[in-house]
Amino acid sequence: MSETVSSELEATLNQIVATGNNQKINCRESRTLEFKEQFNFSALADYFRDFAAFANNAGGYLVFGVTDSPRTAAGLSSKALDSFEKLDPEKLTGLLNDCFSAEIVWETAQIEVDGKSFAAFHVFASSEKPIICTKDEGKSQTLKNGSIYYRYGGRTQVIKHGELQAIINERIEQTNAAWIDHVQQVGIAGPKKAVLLSESDLNATDSSKKFVVDRELASKLKFIKKGHFKEDATEQAMRLVGDVTPIEAVEVEKIVEANLFEKYPYTAKALASEVAGRVSGVKQNAIWTAITSNGLKGNPEFSVYNFKNPAQRQQYEENGAVCSTTPVLYNGAAIDLLVEVLSQ
Repeated sequence: MSETVSSELEATLNQIVATGNNQKINCRESRTLEFKEQFNFSALADYFRDFAAFANNAGGYLVFGVTDSPRTAAGLSSKALDSFEKLDPEKLTGLLNDCFSAEIVWETAQIEVDGKSFAAFHVFASSEKPIICTKDEGKSQTLKNGSIYYRYGGRTQVIKHGELQAIINERIEQTNAAWIDHVQQVGIAGPKKAVLLSESDLNATDSSKKFVVDRELASKLKFIKKGHFKEDATEQAMRLVGDVTPIEAVEVEKIVEANLFEKYPYTAKALASEVAGRVSGVKQNAIWTAITSNGLKGNPEFSVYNFKNPAQRQQYEENGAVCSTTPVLYNGAAIDLLVEVLSQ
């Protein structure tokens, strides 16, 4: 899945390809960074391998236009740049989905520095780890069916036992946490007021009992009127006794939105203005880079995504994908941390 490039990603890419007096790149390859000299369609399998490795770890950047030895910001050739610009996001996403067990979320960026062009893929950490290769692909089977790739310090390789065990343990903990949360909600409501509905329970005729069904589930329910029967006996249906009363969600959403602004009162622009007022000479690009490098975006301790619609929120909850045009709101703790970091 490709997303529209954000100014923050462009700022990060500018920081990555920045050079010193000797024209060498200041950054080194790491568990979140890989350099390539040129972009080539024939090497997609190699890039996909890095995509999966980044997604299975903490995410990362695949940057094109940097030579290997010495590590210099040479820029992309016109042919390589043309190839990158012709990338079809939908087609590339389809190829990734064919090769791996779960969706890999990514975005792209292109910048020009001193007349040289650079490009990058930004791969997000997956919420469905481990992502497993599902087919053989590439020269000499660069991608191998059943392999799990992981990003270690400056290299991509098949995952080792320790890291795989950590991923498995994390998934177990997430499942346990979900169950604990569910049980806690039952505890808050009280066992007498909480209802666990099974298929047989849906035949309940006690009109004093009410239950609320979310929109997604409601769209899948099929009702029949008393005395009317389904021609296809294989289809399941519910007979409704009483009335279906829709509950308007607008007021609830307004309350949630108000609470959101109380806890996170600063937009990205307002945050940048506050930080610039407290740190002398700091530039906006440095602020965006500090936000990214310190993991402030999406961390509830410092910020929250202000989704424009329920579909965006659902997409984030399911796979961690966030459209880069989604506004981010920040709190005072984010400003304090940025001031501390940038003052140093």
